[in-house]
Amino acid sequence: MTLVGQSTPSDCDLLIVGAGPAGIAAAITATRAGLHVIVIDKAQFPRDKCCGDGLTTLALRELEKLNFDPATVPSWFDVEAAWLRSPSGREVCVPLPTSGKFAAVTPRLELDNALLTQARNEGVAVIENCAYESLSVNSEQLFVSVRANDELRVIRSTWLIAADGMWSPVRKSLGHSEPGYLGEWHAFRQYASNVTGTAAQRLIIWFDADVLPGYAWSFPLPGNRANIGLALLRDGKRRIGDMKDVWTDLLQRKHVVQALGPNFVLDDRHTAWPIPARIDQAMTASGRVLFVGDAVMATDALTGEGIGQALLTGSLAAQAIAAGGEPAAVRQRYESSVANHLLADHRMSVRLSNVLSHRRGARGAIALLAHVGQRGRQYFARWMFEDEPRGIALTPRRWHRRLFRQHGPYR
Repeated sequence: MTLVGQSTPSDCDLLIVGAGPAGIAAAITATRAGLHVIVIDKAQFPRDKCCGDGLTTLALRELEKLNFDPATVPSWFDVEAAWLRSPSGREVCVPLPTSGKFAAVTPRLELDNALLTQARNEGVAVIENCAYESLSVNSEQLFVSVRANDELRVIRSTWLIAADGMWSPVRKSLGHSEPGYLGEWHAFRQYASNVTGTAAQRLIIWFDADVLPGYAWSFPLPGNRANIGLALLRDGKRRIGDMKDVWTDLLQRKHVVQALGPNFVLDDRHTAWPIPARIDQAMTASGRVLFVGDAVMATDALTGEGIGQALLTGSLAAQAIAAGGEPAAVRQRYESSVANHLLADHRMSVRLSNVLSHRRGARGAIALLAHVGQRGRQYFARWMFEDEPRGIALTPRRWHRRLFRQHGPYR
C-alpha cells in the first residue's frame, strides 16, 4: 500500500495504529470479514517488546482462533506445569492438563513478527516506520496524519482502532489522556543464558515476602535460556528506586541462583515497563475510534498478563466494526462485548490480588494447594492460566457442561 499526499489521501475501511498482538488480531479479524484494512506502526519489525513472554491458555485460544501456527516462532517453548514458591519457602508443582497446549513461552521479538507476517500473508497492508501524528474528523470519515520516512501524509479511513499502548498517542490527541498515570504494575525483565538449573525446564513463580504485593518469575526458553523478571503492584509505598534495589537483590538469592544454575549469564541489560490494569475504568471508544490492548487497560489485575487480553479485545473491536451500523451502535456493541468478557474477571482478579498481596495470604494459598489432590491443582492451573474466566463464579451465564474439562488449544 502506497501512502499519497494530503490532497489525494489513501482510503480504507479501518486504520489500525499499532502492530502488536492487539492490532494484528484486529487486522486479521477485520480482513476476514471483508474490510479493507491498513496497519501502521512506528517501529521496524522484528522489534523487541519488554514483556514476560508468557502465553496463558486465553492467549493460546485466541491465537488458535486466528489460525496462528506456533511453528512459525523459532523459540516457542510449551509449558507443562507451574512451580510456585511461597514466602515461607514451600514449593508446589501445579500441573497443566495434557490434552493440548495450556501455557507457553515465546519471545515477543519472534511472536509479534510472526503475527505480522501472517497478517501480510492474509492481505493486510502493514506500513512500518510510520508514526501516528493526529486526526481530524467529519461526519463520515477520519483524516489521519501519519509520518512515514520523515514525510507527513494523510490516510482517510472510516474507522480507527488504537492499539498503540498504555500512553496511547491516539487517545492523547483526542484529549482523553490521564496525566501522571503510571499503571497498576511495574515490571522488570532480563534474559539469562547458560541456565543449567531447574529453570531450564520449569516455569517458576516466586512469592518472596519483600516482593509482595507482586511476584518474581523465571520462564524457560529453548537452548538453556530463560526470561526472568519481577512484577510489582504499585501500592503507593514503594518508589521505582526501591523496586530496582529489590531486582538487584533478587538475582543473588540462593533459591534463585539454584534454579538458574551457578553459571547463568545475564544477557544485555534489564528493561522495565509499566502495566495498566483497570479495564473497569477505561474508555473503550470515542467517535469512530476504538481502543484495544494496553490502550484500553485490559491487562489482568492479578498477574499483569496482557497478551491474551490484547488478542481478545483486538478481535472484539474488529467484530464490532464489521457488524456495521451507526457509530453509536458500534461503540455500544464493543463496550458490551468487553464488559461481557472481562469486567467480572477483572473484579475477581482484584479481590484475589488483595489476598495474595500479603504474606499470610500467599502462604495460605500455596499451603492449600499442597494439600489438595492432583486434579484440584490441575483445576487451579487452568483457572490461573485463564482457561476459564476468573469471574466464572460471578457470571453463571458463562457456565457450561465441560467447565474446567475442555480440551486445550492446538490439540
